[in-house]
Amino acid sequence: MAFSSLFTLLDDIASVLDDVSVMTKVAAKKTVGVLSDDLALNANQVSGKDITPQRELPIVWAVAKGSFINKVILIPLALLLSIYLPSAINWLLLIGGGYLCFEGAEKLLHKFLHKNRPHLPAEAAAPLTESEKDKIKGAIRTDFILSAEIIIIALGALQETDTLTKVLSLCALGIGITLFVYGLVGLIVKLDDIGLWMLQKKSVVSQKIGQFLLFIMPWFMKSLSIIGTIAMFLVGGSIFVHYLPAIHHFIEGLNIHSDLSFLANFIVGLTTGFVLCAVLLPIMKLFEKEQTH
Repeated sequence: MAFSSLFTLLDDIASVLDDVSVMTKVAAKKTVGVLSDDLALNANQVSGKDITPQRELPIVWAVAKGSFINKVILIPLALLLSIYLPSAINWLLLIGGGYLCFEGAEKLLHKFLHKNRPHLPAEAAAPLTESEKDKIKGAIRTDFILSAEIIIIALGALQETDTLTKVLSLCALGIGITLFVYGLVGLIVKLDDIGLWMLQKKSVVSQKIGQFLLFIMPWFMKSLSIIGTIAMFLVGGSIFVHYLPAIHHFIEGLNIHSDLSFLANFIVGLTTGFVLCAVLLPIMKLFEKEQTH
């Protein structure tokens, strides 16, 4: 009798795990668009001229830990809101989308208004400089918004499943995405070091690959900065297009081809970002002045 109960329990567990595996794959497919933006954004956020090679992986690790904490907060919060206050999810996503658009526009303004400002290199031996702490905080904030959208999209794909499958699938997805994104980000930021290591090998093929990596990486990192900023507008804009009925109906009325819908998202994100900058930056400067007096 005991063995029979044990086998029944194991069969139930296997059935649940099978459901979790299937539904995690379904949810992952739904979130792949945001995931690609998440990767570009995070690789851009944790790299830069002010970070030495010795500090790159510690910064990626710090942001990855922050990302895990984000998922720990967001998964139960999303589940509770979907049950008790589903209307709040859209508004929270809109606030997050607004933040991404604002950040993107502020980056552009900073780039064009402070072109000649020198970049000070971070000290390799220091535990964490203020610049690095700010970069980590900014990356974790951005990850929070992107993670929220990924979890909400995944939750939508899991609507028909039972609560246990939903919880386990979201947890599996959260862990999997964090490991994948930050593992890949860690690899990207160290590709130049890998190139240097390969250049010192005796194999001619290794040396050629090393030369190629060292040649391409400066251009690749510059392109990541551009792609990361574009991703901010695309993700932020897509949130406004999908969750604000007025904008959604206006875009629909333009009869834009589905293959070009990303352009509408980008324009909405860019416009929203600059409008928010025009409103918020003077207020922020006013607060800064009051604090200095």
